[in-house]
Amino acid sequence: MRLIARLDIKNEFVIKGIHLEGLRKIGDPNETARQYYEDGIDEIIFMDAVASLYDRNNLFHIIEAASEEVFVPITIGGGIRNISDIETALASGADKVAINTGAVRQPDFISEAVKIYGSQCIVGSIEAKESRAGWEVYVDNGRERTGLLVLEWARRLEELGIGELLVTSVDHEGTKRGFDIELSRLINDSVSIPVIVSGGMGKMDHLRQLFESVNPSGCAVASVLHYGICGIDELKKSIRDW
Repeated sequence: MRLIARLDIKNEFVIKGIHLEGLRKIGDPNETARQYYEDGIDEIIFMDAVASLYDRNNLFHIIEAASEEVFVPITIGGGIRNISDIETALASGADKVAINTGAVRQPDFISEAVKIYGSQCIVGSIEAKESRAGWEVYVDNGRERTGLLVLEWARRLEELGIGELLVTSVDHEGTKRGFDIELSRLINDSVSIPVIVSGGMGKMDHLRQLFESVNPSGCAVASVLHYGICGIDELKKSIRDW
């Protein structure tokens, strides 16, 4: 299981909130990324937390700087709306792009992107909230509901050709009370592509529970790294031991 650092960024700062809201400044994104790389992180995801407000991604210059010092796979997400955005992201040094709103609004965009750049480059980002009908897909950083059911949408994204899924539980995100195990298991069992689980880790035991119950391809963590709750060496050693 890959250990992935998630950096949500707003106005040049790494930020952290609860349920993707109530954002608190953490630090400089490039310094943070470099430190996590030096500490042995497997991958890093840079997410533009306010891309929906401007209808574009504003992180390309940050990715360009990061790629000069960070030599693990980098994914950029937020505000990726068209082929030109993907081209700019890759030219800036990103290895993959994570697409949520753009995929929901224009599914054919995903098919076109996969045809041009390959499945390995395209990550389907899903922001999920639990509802009476099950888990629903949200866009615009967890603010806007779509009416799409998460499991159906995950299968549809696989059909469109994406290489992996990044699934964020908005209900658990930033709470430090643990991952949404049921959601993670259902999605992991519903698709044949790699799944990255994000949202909710607050202590080492939460990672063990995820590993033993779901064992996804990757786990994206933020709070435990940003606040020094767990170290990367400690986390990776535990994954190896399990």
